[in-house]
Amino acid sequence: MSTTTIERTNRFMVGNYARFAVAFDHGEGRYLFDENGKRYLDMFSGLGVSCLGHGHPRVSEAIATQSKKLLHTSNLYYHAPAARLAEMLCERSFADRVFFCNSGTESVEAAIKLARRAGGDRFEIVAAHGSFHGRTLGALAASGQPDLQEGFGPMPAGFMHVAYGDTEAAADAAGDHTAAIMVEPIIGEGGVLVPPAGYLRALREICDRTGALLIFDEVQTGMGRTGKFYAHEHEGITPDILCSAKGLAAGLPIGAMLATESAAAAFKPGTHGTTFGANPVACAAGIAVIESFDAEGVLENCRASGEHLADALRAIAAQRADIKDVRGRGLMVGMELTGPARPIVDRALEAGVILNATAGNVVRFLPPLTITTAEIDEGLKLLEEALP
Repeated sequence: MSTTTIERTNRFMVGNYARFAVAFDHGEGRYLFDENGKRYLDMFSGLGVSCLGHGHPRVSEAIATQSKKLLHTSNLYYHAPAARLAEMLCERSFADRVFFCNSGTESVEAAIKLARRAGGDRFEIVAAHGSFHGRTLGALAASGQPDLQEGFGPMPAGFMHVAYGDTEAAADAAGDHTAAIMVEPIIGEGGVLVPPAGYLRALREICDRTGALLIFDEVQTGMGRTGKFYAHEHEGITPDILCSAKGLAAGLPIGAMLATESAAAAFKPGTHGTTFGANPVACAAGIAVIESFDAEGVLENCRASGEHLADALRAIAAQRADIKDVRGRGLMVGMELTGPARPIVDRALEAGVILNATAGNVVRFLPPLTITTAEIDEGLKLLEEALP
């Protein structure tokens, strides 16, 4: 009897993931297909990574072409894909400079290091309760979820946490030793929490007043997820440093830390680096993603489809006592339940739609930004079948 993919994975890989008993074989558009040929509507897009769905022709072609031309050089040399992607990110944001790495966590680590080095004697980072910034020790210390830190202590010092959305608490915490305030414009892993209007602007004012830097962790909210290229654009303000990843290359590993000229100047040759950052193939994919945004109306579709998704979920919620809230922005939406979310997600998967449970009682929707309203309706019909 041959060994299955699931059996082989469970035998040889570290058991740090609570995987669903599904082995995917390929994807097409907004759908994934398992090894038995069953089709699933993907309304999670690999934690928001597959922002253009699966097998997007522009991205696939860019990857294939670049992989035949140049796979790796190291950052001791120059290559065109990194230069062009950095230029495109700066053209579309507040940033003057970009540092490429391999993941969202690495972009957060780079932001923490840059803020501390730029701050001189300042070393404290003010973050939010309920936040999630990554799994390495610095990013984990910044995350406002003590359960995730259990067993890994002592945590690196210098991180303070205050209530998310509370401008007074942030102002009280910021002082002479504060290097930066770091927040997610919308908290993702903590339950898709949208802050009060004016919160991000107030943080900008606190940083301007105290001399601290403002860091936006847009690993999940960025790359069009909320209907803008980056979510802070909805508020009409800019950070000093921004962390980006997930949808940046639509499936290949890449992260980016964006910064203003003055903040970026704190990094000199030798102060920070990464072997695989700015990989030519990942950068080529990132260029294709942004080109697709411009050519295919991706952000416009995100806004329209996101509004349709939220309205449809609220219509479902109005008929049920077990749905407490529907919240989010664009195609980053959470449905808060009165009970646990995982059983709903399990039944939805069995029915053929991929969703996510987060923060215990929140069903999270992060579909590809290209999803259609008809596909959303298809997914929500399957979701309703999964509800008790």
